[in-house]
Amino acid sequence: MAKTQRKTIDKVFVMLGVVTTTVLLVAGSVMWWGHVFITDQVTTELKSQKINFPPEGSPALDPATYPGLQQYAGQPVDDGVKAKAYANEFIGKHLEKAAGGKTYAEVSSAALLDKENVELQAQKQSLFQGETLRGLLLNAYAFWTFGVLAKYVAIISFVGAALMAVLVALGYRRI
Repeated sequence: MAKTQRKTIDKVFVMLGVVTTTVLLVAGSVMWWGHVFITDQVTTELKSQKINFPPEGSPALDPATYPGLQQYAGQPVDDGVKAKAYANEFIGKHLEKAAGGKTYAEVSSAALLDKENVELQAQKQSLFQGETLRGLLLNAYAFWTFGVLAKYVAIISFVGAALMAVLVALGYRRI
């Protein structure tokens, strides 16, 4: 009787292993699809914007001002990592200079009080456009990061499925 119970338990565990392997394969496949979809969408949208880092040696990419961007000189902004670098280290530095370090919110509030100040209105417009582009690029980076994380989860799921398949095969030999 104990041998029959053991075989029943083994069958249950083998079936649970099959279900777990299937779930891991499905989860890994969905995550892999998510990775491919997200990274493709981000790349396609960024490429369509035709944003490029200034060329190497250009005064617009002075190594003293933009040390973190030298590795991207002349390249298109076509992935999330480059989008973040361009947003924070290129646009961000320009925005700091646009209104003496003031933010859009600060300049906008001042511009509302002084509608005749042409310089303030121009700063407001520049900061609005710059912060909008910067925000959009940082959103591209955020989605890119989700895509990369989905890739790693997919790989972990596939490895887990392979391990479970081996355990199922070993368990199946017992029944």
